[in-house]
Amino acid sequence: MDKRFSNMFGLTEDQAIALLETPIEQLTAPTEHYVAVSTLTNFPTDRSIDALIDVLNKSSAELYDRITRRKAIESLGRLQATRALSDVRRCLDDDDCYTVENAAWAIGEIGTTETAILEDISGLLERPNQSYRIIIQTLEKLNYVPAVERIKKFVDHEDKTIASAAIATICRLTGNYDSIGIVLEFLEDSGVTVRRSAIQDLITAKYYQAIPAIARCPVSLVFRLRGIRLLANEGFIAGDLTFNDLESCLDNVILDHPKNIELVHEYDQKPTLEFAVRELYHTDFGRCYLSIQTLLESYSEETPAALLETWREEAHNDYGAHYHVIKLLGWLKYSPAYDLFVEALDNRAPQFQKSRAAAAIALSEIGDQRAVPLLKESLKTGIFDLQYASLLGLKALGETIQLDWLPENTDPLIRSKAEAIA
Repeated sequence: MDKRFSNMFGLTEDQAIALLETPIEQLTAPTEHYVAVSTLTNFPTDRSIDALIDVLNKSSAELYDRITRRKAIESLGRLQATRALSDVRRCLDDDDCYTVENAAWAIGEIGTTETAILEDISGLLERPNQSYRIIIQTLEKLNYVPAVERIKKFVDHEDKTIASAAIATICRLTGNYDSIGIVLEFLEDSGVTVRRSAIQDLITAKYYQAIPAIARCPVSLVFRLRGIRLLANEGFIAGDLTFNDLESCLDNVILDHPKNIELVHEYDQKPTLEFAVRELYHTDFGRCYLSIQTLLESYSEETPAALLETWREEAHNDYGAHYHVIKLLGWLKYSPAYDLFVEALDNRAPQFQKSRAAAAIALSEIGDQRAVPLLKESLKTGIFDLQYASLLGLKALGETIQLDWLPENTDPLIRSKAEAIA
């Protein structure tokens, strides 16, 4: 689990439990119970587990109490609290579909081979208005093959994220991958949620043959990189993949240039500069890539000034636009942005992490040799995309890569890349 945002509320275990023991009418804010159960995820102790079980066993019609109860179930799942399994199982019968969803997910995290519980989860597929995608994913995670027939009825579901999960799960549980091509097609869907879900479903199916398609999928590189790394590991285990098979895909994902992306959107007419810049803030990265391509091809002279203006106004604090602005200024070889790139390279805020890799590439694009020691230092961070981008940047700046620049515990893929370009 990603720990970058863990315990973001800063409470100790004692403080969190004390909050849960405080009546809601005495709280400073009605959300404090939610904060407390979120915090207890960081404390895998009997006290924390007992406190969370107490929360989920309290029934209340109050909205804040119901939201807190759902979160307590999730926290027990994250803690993989085996002794809470029977309590979580009872929540599968709840009238609230979100509570049921969290209970199914938590059981998947805790793990079980008990047929009665697995049948309870499978039975949810027969109930209306449930979170079928989560339920299907849980049955796959628990390797419950007897559920396949019940899952089959979802392969043509109108919600493509549900259909995708159903197809991938059936492929994985039966070993028959004849229908996996449908999930691959979802990588080029106009809906960003469908595209992101398809990547996860290909991971679920352990279909590492999808790596090249995932590399071209128009979603954030975070999703693509996670999919490629997890699937590569499956391919390595099977003995079917080597680093050479992955290298170009990894290079293209880290560089993240729209020329290497399968664009799924198009403009019916050439957009204005202002519109294209505004699209950099879109939550669908597919639209961002289209706007980046437009800015590079149609507004290369005007774009740097427009990017600096939007940076001052908003992009400096918007982690999506922040990333795109850094990349674009690098590809436009805008050398006056050197200090901006250096600042982004050293930005330790977790939400701006991918901008650090973008800055490494941007520094190499402007060819400034002052960046060499900075990129060497970035190799020590242990952050995969930043390390990989730094290797690409150093190579582009004419440096001969030395393997002893890497820490001993470097990810094998990073070490393989260093060896490939040394």
